[in-house]
Order: sequence, then structure tokens, then C-alpha cells
Amino acid sequence: MFAAVPGRRVPDRLRHKTVAAAVADSLRQRILNGELRPGVQLRQDALAEEFGISRIPVREALLQLEAANLVKIVPHRGAVVSGLSLEEVEDIFRLRVQLEPQLLALSAPHLTDDDFQDLADLLKTYGEALSDGEILRWGELNRRFHYDLLRHADRPRSLTIVSGLLQDCDRPTRLQLTASGDIARAQREHTEILHLCKLGKIDAAVAVLRAHIEHVGVSLVTLYRDGLAQARF
Repeated sequence: MFAAVPGRRVPDRLRHKTVAAAVADSLRQRILNGELRPGVQLRQDALAEEFGISRIPVREALLQLEAANLVKIVPHRGAVVSGLSLEEVEDIFRLRVQLEPQLLALSAPHLTDDDFQDLADLLKTYGEALSDGEILRWGELNRRFHYDLLRHADRPRSLTIVSGLLQDCDRPTRLQLTASGDIARAQREHTEILHLCKLGKIDAAVAVLRAHIEHVGVSLVTLYRDGLAQARF
């Protein structure tokens, strides 16, 4: 939080931005954990009353969430929690299949020993979260693992796109792991990708990553067609 200097008045603009960030973070967690589901209307006056603040930082918080594709500003309805359509899921995974293998081929040769250790630690944490049923952490840890594998690709525009796609996959990833029972498979494939990169077998790692993303995409599309995703996320 923004710390005020004793005896100096905090400008309203900075105060609103700080409060807005806190409100956005609170709402973001509630959206990602499924407490606020797609289609739920987020009324500014109700949120302002709940948080005990004015509507100005609430409006700024909702705009931040809209930029992160977590809410949509709908005419005559205001802010509504967003969800992904079947077409959007297909598009996201089509783009991931195109971009992530290419970025891994560029990034893997530049992964250092420290990078491999950090990725192994992250996989350990991810595995523990999967085993312990800490569902709310699955999406974030999956996103971090995929992004950290690719971050040395020196393709900032592509990485920005992939970062957004991985963020959009947060809720669907948790749904896919929960509904499909693919927890062991996800951890096994992540471990294999990292091991192949460490051995310098980049082409093999790229192939496993491509197959991994394709499998999750196909699994999610099946769930959406069965109506599970719309009901839960």
C-alpha cells in the first residue's frame, strides 16, 4: 500500500490509485477462485458500500480488471464478470500451439543453471499444490512455469501475447485438471519438458510442449461442449 509521509497530505489521485489497486486485487482473487462467476454483475455502488470507499476507485478497479479480460463493461449493465466462449478457448489454444513451441526453441538454449533450479523448485511447489488439492494455486503456478521456460526467447511482443493467453487460461486450466483427472499427466509432461531442455534436447522438448498444449486444448473443448465450463467458470 502507498505509505503517506507524516504531515503531508496524500494527493487524491494517488490515494484513489492505491485503493483501486487493492480493490482490483480483491475482486481478481474472487473471480479466479470462482466466487464471482461469469455473468455476475459488479455494481459500483454495491462495491463502494462493501469496501467502504467512494465509487471513483471502484470504477478504476473495474477498468483494471477489464484490461486483464476478467470483466467486461457492458452497455446498460455496467461491469460483468467475463467468461470464455468455446470459440475463444479454441482460439487461445491455437495461438499457444503456434507461439509457445517457437519461443521455447529460442529460449531453452539460454536457460542457466539457476534458471533450471528455479524451474525445478517451481515444479516441486506445483506438484505439492496438485497433490494437496490447492486448486486456487494451480492456474498461477502453471502460468509461471510455462512463461519462465520461454522468457529468454528475446521476443518481447510474442512473450507479451503469450503472457496474456496464459492469464486467460487460469480458470480453464483449473477446470481441466479438476474435471479430467489429468493432474499426474500434467506434472509428468512438465517434468519431461524441463528434463529435455536441461539435456539440450530442444527439439524433443518442443515436441512434448506442443503435444501438451494440444491435449489440454482438446480436453477443454470437450468440457465446453459438454456444458461443464460454462456452468463452473
